[in-house]
Amino acid sequence: MTSYVPHAAALGMTLVSIEKGTGVMEIAWRDDLVGDPETGVIASGVVTALIDHTCGLAISSAGDVPATIATLDLRIDYLRPAGPRLGVTVQANCYKLTRSIGFVRAQAWDVDASDLVATAQASFMLTRAE
Repeated sequence: MTSYVPHAAALGMTLVSIEKGTGVMEIAWRDDLVGDPETGVIASGVVTALIDHTCGLAISSAGDVPATIATLDLRIDYLRPAGPRLGVTVQANCYKLTRSIGFVRAQAWDVDASDLVATAQASFMLTRAE
């Protein structure tokens, strides 16, 4: 996902780990990903993209049958900005998978997973290969 999806590759997303129903990805801080040059904080849109991709990874790893995945709903609560000049890590967990929809929760942090940057809840449409 991080190399063949052009958007993920352009942002520099990297896979940290993957298990059945769970994925962890990160983006390292880069100057061109900063939203406000005065603060040096990574843009919230970059965090949104990382959350969306990591949720998709969790859904992909949860199923036994290959499926095309499309985001139906993604709700993000931003709790605070990431720290200046820090990257972001996201862990997503697929907690329910039906034939046509997957449900995911995610958490994003910069340094400490107990001090979250954002939380998310999402649903994804699955189109299974016949």
